Amino acid sequence: MSGYKRMRRQHQKQLIALENKLKAEMDEHRLKLQKEVETHANNSSIELEKLAKKQVAIIEKEAKVAAADEKKFQQQILAQQKKDLTTFLESQKKQYKICKEKIKEEMNEDHSTPKKEKQERISKHKENLQHTQAEEEAHLLTQQRLYYEKNCRFFKRKIMIKRHEVEQQNIREELNKKRTQKEMEHAMLIRHDESTRELEYRQLHTLQKLRMDLIRLQHQTELENQLEYNKRRERELHRKHVMELRQQPKNLKAMEMQIKKQFQDTCKVQTKQYKALKNHQLEVTPKNEHKTILKTLKDEQTRKLAILAEQYEQSINEMMASQA
Repeated sequence: MSGYKRMRRQHQKQLIALENKLKAEMDEHRLKLQKEVETHANNSSIELEKLAKKQVAIIEKEAKVAAADEKKFQQQILAQQKKDLTTFLESQKKQYKICKEKIKEEMNEDHSTPKKEKQERISKHKENLQHTQAEEEAHLLTQQRLYYEKNCRFFKRKIMIKRHEVEQQNIREELNKKRTQKEMEHAMLIRHDESTRELEYRQLHTLQKLRMDLIRLQHQTELENQLEYNKRRERELHRKHVMELRQQPKNLKAMEMQIKKQFQDTCKVQTKQYKALKNHQLEVTPKNEHKTILKTLKDEQTRKLAILAEQYEQSINEMMASQA
């Protein structure tokens, strides 16, 4: 029994050692998967950061190009307007000179008008002409300013639309990148789940196999112990039976004497009961009936003694049959 208990303790130690080994294996497996998830997350963050830097660089480059183009566009407009203004002023000077000469010729042809009045009329014409040219110049400047502002707004609108398109493209690129990363993460997690379930199945199979092997070994040991115990008990019973056979004559004699003594004791009791009953019947019955009562009691006693003798013989026969 002590060997069986020692075997059970060894089996328990084996199971605990295997469970600890499998637990360590599962912890290592999950740590490996966790590191893979963290690595994927870090790589995803790095890729998104690189993409963001790339997009910022593109936006900054586009902004510089747009600023340079806007400045160039403004300079072109201003240069053209300056050229147009110069041409306009030169045209005004020529026109002013022509008009002044024409007025002088008209005044010289008019001999009836005094010289002072002619000077006043020429001065007035000059003022009117200068005023008209100043209004035309102011109108041209206003038109140029409006044209400049309108075209600058139009150019800025084109720049903003282009920048908006670039930003939308960047957003789509970022969303596509994130979607790809999420799909990869989802596929990785599915693969992790499958590998974890496969490992759990293998571990459970290994643990169950060891338990079944230990149970079979335990049952085999119990069976061998039981067979050994049965053989030992069989040998003990055989030895006991041999000893009983050797002692059977003595035992039979003792049992026969015991049965005989019980028979004799019973006969004595029956005799005492017969005597007591006979005395009682003789006392309560008339003398003329004593003979009949004695005969009846004698027959009854004889019958009971015969029954006891028959029981004695039957007990002796049964005892002999059981010991045979």
